[in-house]
Amino acid sequence: MCKIDSDNKKAGAGMKRAAIYIAAVIVCILIGLSSRYTSIYPKILQVHLGDAVWASMIYFGCKLILPNDKKLPAILYALLFCCFIEFSQVYQANWIVHMRSTIIGGLILGKGFLWIDLVRYTIGILVAFCADNFLLQRKTV
Repeated sequence: MCKIDSDNKKAGAGMKRAAIYIAAVIVCILIGLSSRYTSIYPKILQVHLGDAVWASMIYFGCKLILPNDKKLPAILYALLFCCFIEFSQVYQANWIVHMRSTIIGGLILGKGFLWIDLVRYTIGILVAFCADNFLLQRKTV
C-alpha cells in the first residue's frame, strides 16, 4: 500500500510540475505576442523583449520534457535550439523564405540573422532559469 501511495504522490507532483511549465510557456507566448503586436511596452522593450521571451518559452518547454531537476541540460538545449533557429536564418532558399513570410513562420523561424538575437536569447534563457529556480521551484516543494 505504501508503494501505491508513493507512486500516486509522484504522479501528482509530476502533473503539477507539467502544469506549471505549460502555464509558463503560455505566459511567455502571451507576453511575446503582446510585445510584437501591441504598443503597451516602452520602445526598448518592444525591440528586445520578443526574442528574449521566445527563448524563455523554449527553456520552459525543455524543462517540461526533460526529467525532473535537469537544469543545465535545459539551459544548454534551449540555447542550442535558439542558436540553431537563428543560424538557420542565414539559409535563404525560396521555400523557407516563403515559410518565414507567414505570421506563424516568422514568429517561429524568424526572418533574418542578427547577432544581437543571440544575446537576447541568452538573457531570456537566464531570466527563465532564475524564475524557474526562485519562483517556480519554490511553489512545487
